[in-house]
Amino acid sequence: MHYGDTRPDILPFDPFKAIIAPRPIGWIGTLNANGVPNLGPYSYFNAIGNNPNLICFSSDGLKHSFVNARDQGEFTFSLATEALAEAMNISSEAMEDGANEFAKAGLTIGKSIEKTAPFVAESPAALECVTISAEELKDRHGAATGRYLVIGQVVQTHIRDEFIVDGRFDTAAARPIARMGYRDYATVTEAWELTRPDD
Repeated sequence: MHYGDTRPDILPFDPFKAIIAPRPIGWIGTLNANGVPNLGPYSYFNAIGNNPNLICFSSDGLKHSFVNARDQGEFTFSLATEALAEAMNISSEAMEDGANEFAKAGLTIGKSIEKTAPFVAESPAALECVTISAEELKDRHGAATGRYLVIGQVVQTHIRDEFIVDGRFDTAAARPIARMGYRDYATVTEAWELTRPDD
């Protein structure tokens, strides 16, 4: 099977997000113009480079996280985990500007060190970021897409001590969750190592 702009009838639901999977969930913390905390999960999220450490998330529509990260010049990422899945889901609800998703989801606000944007204190790991780019994306014809991309540089890293094992962050112990297609999620429960030929 192959298709372009027109999807065949056998695929009533777009499989794009099921193919590009699993995708890490960027649980993005920001402050609005009045200093009210905002928290939202984004599955269009990833690391895009290191030295410096760079991460990105994109918003389907002009959502509060994008506006706050752009206007305040900072945001945080908190690792969404199996233990925090229900709170993550609660924070995904579309709420009016000024609603405090931390409070609604029963989460503790972690206090940043270098920036002011909040993170999830219960999360095994969180990153404080400075916004270095925030823009609307265009399609191949140069038309606006209504999708908005934020790139941030990590300036502080927070890790809960119990997830550091032999000098490494124990990802499997943290049990991060990831988004697949439709309403499907996955949990990281084990890790395996593969050395490169030139290691």
